[in-house]
Amino acid sequence: MPDWSIRRLAPGDAAGFAAMLDLFAEAFEDPGAYSSRRPGPVWRERLLANPDFMALVAEQDGVVVGALAAFLLRKFEQERSEAYIYDLAVAGEARRRGIATGLIEALKPIARDAGAHVIFVQADYGDDPAIALYTRLGRREDVLHFDIPV
Repeated sequence: MPDWSIRRLAPGDAAGFAAMLDLFAEAFEDPGAYSSRRPGPVWRERLLANPDFMALVAEQDGVVVGALAAFLLRKFEQERSEAYIYDLAVAGEARRRGIATGLIEALKPIARDAGAHVIFVQADYGDDPAIALYTRLGRREDVLHFDIPV
């Protein structure tokens, strides 16, 4: 039995949302993206109330040790959706204990209930632990990703 538990963030959970952002900032070594201009309360509450946004945290003794943020993408060519894992991280000291797998497993029924037929995620070349995890859980597709400025 794991010594951590997973829950979905909901409206009113400012502390959980902040802890998720703190974890992402540390794990991705990117405080500029996750800490410099955090969403205000109105934005945060709208996001957490949106059923197309799924934020899960893994907690151990009241501390967030893992987090996952995903979005539901409604398709246009068929009446179906896909869930996209936007960010997934586990605190350094909590890795290799099944937390990332647990977060993805916890996302599956949420995504299924939201109408998703698949969950997809991207990994960077060289991020061998993520590539190994996602390869173990699903089918690998090699694609190129482009960011186009707006």
